[in-house]
Amino acid sequence: MSNLVNAEKISKSFGITPLLESVSLGVQENQRIGVVGLNGGGKTTLLEILAGITEPDAGRVSHQGGLRMAVVTQRGELPPGATVGDVVLGPLGVATHEWASDPRIRSVLAGIGIDRLDVPDGGSSPLDRPVTSLSGGQRRRVALAAALVQDLDLLILDEPTNHLDVEGVQWLADHVVIRRCSLVVVTHDRWFLDTVATRTWEVAHGSVAEYEGGYNDWIFARAERARLADAAEERRRNLARKELAWLRRGPPARTSKPKYRIEAAEKLIADVPPPRDSVALSSFAKRRLGRVVVELEDARLTTPDGQVLVDDLTWRLAPGERIGLVGVNGSGKTTLLRALGGETSVAPGRRIEGTTVSIGWLRQELDDLPTDIRVLEAVQEVATRIVIGAGTSAEKEISAGQLAERLGFSPARQRTPVGDLSGGERRRLQLTRVLMGQPNVLLLDEPTNDLDIDTLQQLEDILDGWAGTLVVISHDRYLIERICDSTWALFGDGKLTNLPGGIEQYLQRRAAMHEAESTGESSASRAGSGRPAAARAGDAAAERDAQKTMKRLERQIAKLDEREKQLHTQLAEAATDAARVVELDAELSGVVAEKDDAEAQWLELAEEWG
Repeated sequence: MSNLVNAEKISKSFGITPLLESVSLGVQENQRIGVVGLNGGGKTTLLEILAGITEPDAGRVSHQGGLRMAVVTQRGELPPGATVGDVVLGPLGVATHEWASDPRIRSVLAGIGIDRLDVPDGGSSPLDRPVTSLSGGQRRRVALAAALVQDLDLLILDEPTNHLDVEGVQWLADHVVIRRCSLVVVTHDRWFLDTVATRTWEVAHGSVAEYEGGYNDWIFARAERARLADAAEERRRNLARKELAWLRRGPPARTSKPKYRIEAAEKLIADVPPPRDSVALSSFAKRRLGRVVVELEDARLTTPDGQVLVDDLTWRLAPGERIGLVGVNGSGKTTLLRALGGETSVAPGRRIEGTTVSIGWLRQELDDLPTDIRVLEAVQEVATRIVIGAGTSAEKEISAGQLAERLGFSPARQRTPVGDLSGGERRRLQLTRVLMGQPNVLLLDEPTNDLDIDTLQQLEDILDGWAGTLVVISHDRYLIERICDSTWALFGDGKLTNLPGGIEQYLQRRAAMHEAESTGESSASRAGSGRPAAARAGDAAAERDAQKTMKRLERQIAKLDEREKQLHTQLAEAATDAARVVELDAELSGVVAEKDDAEAQWLELAEEWG
């Protein structure tokens, strides 16, 4: 395979800080490369040098003759006065009215969500909308669509999954995998990275380390590298001790050299415990929160213009519950989070909050930070010390500075005025302040925005030992599957739907909805097409019965799940009583079997009537 782009000993510095030092690498045909590293480490600079947007201080970059390349940066620059159609279809020379006949263009516009933009006054489609009227996220999606509709040899993308929902990220991953085009992508979305990348570049300390495979392969390789470094350091220390002993005792007897066998990367995780002790955390959460956390009864959520997002909603958060909330943009996720936080009316329903509830809320906005003090002072303003893993064997107290350092603020950076921080750093500071408040109910609205992979791993490690109720909105599929125990979705039908199958079930439901819309066969039209009124009424009654049964099963599953947790706790407490252990284990087997049966019934009904 030939090189499309070749970089030879490139270097780049900003001020006295070298981002890249004598780096040589290349992009070959049909390679899909994920670029990772800390924020500010040089990832975007590397991409812009490869694309020819930025010149290196030293070295050179060469492109294959006739290379067809598109670049999408985070700058979101679009030509002023242009429409969406001008930006997306202009490079192709395709008239706006002709795009509907091209399945590739239709697929891109639908997958990125361009076809769901509002139609402007006097326009006939979303493509007529001026780009000046778009939000920052919409502008990024338009720029991405303009790149994806082209026939290319190389696609260079900087954080393409920002401003895409879970469904959009899935579509983009599928799209870049099936098209015959090389890809270089900077991303902090670990699921996306693991799905699309055949090779990973890690930018750190001025150099670029190359690894085969995606996120999982990179993590294994990095863990192995750290293990080897630790082993080398231990050998060095042993040699130093032996040398000191030789100097003190005289030459030792000749011995054969020790042999060292490199273990497989999987050995590194053989004795690693589960991410969190769910039973202990749930038990401690109940002691902190009591029986009532936050409850919404017969709630109605609306947009400012009166459009109903969710109606007749009854939702009770349990102590220690960890919930991932997904849905398309505009479906009401943030509004629902505001309702849980008490900032949005749920009339004619009501909101109930437990007396011991303390809510910590990470918002998407960055307007709640003081700007006239330093980073460490902003954290200590909330608290000076917190306890992580309270109520478990991993309980540990850490200081404000230690938490700030875990979330990416070095001791030197902690002395920086808040007003001098970048947007990503302000996001991390906002998260640090929320966690320092030690809330027992945590509401997180897109917590992964502007966080690099290392910081995400630190955040997940902190949340593993956090005892409380958690509700998180995120398009980061990896994060939701990692820290949440259940997934709920807003499909735009006025209901909040529980998804036992998680994100995968959500994507299947959305795909089915798209298919029904494209064929004109919605569930309502199928029920009424050419059938007698009595038959349609019978279907409606059967659906109502199914929905009632599903709700009954949900309550039954919740009770069985609670009993299962109690039995696990009792088993741990009765470890020395053999007779009691046998009795509890028998009851646990029955509860698990009953719960599995209830879940199977629920899934059958969901597939038929969901």
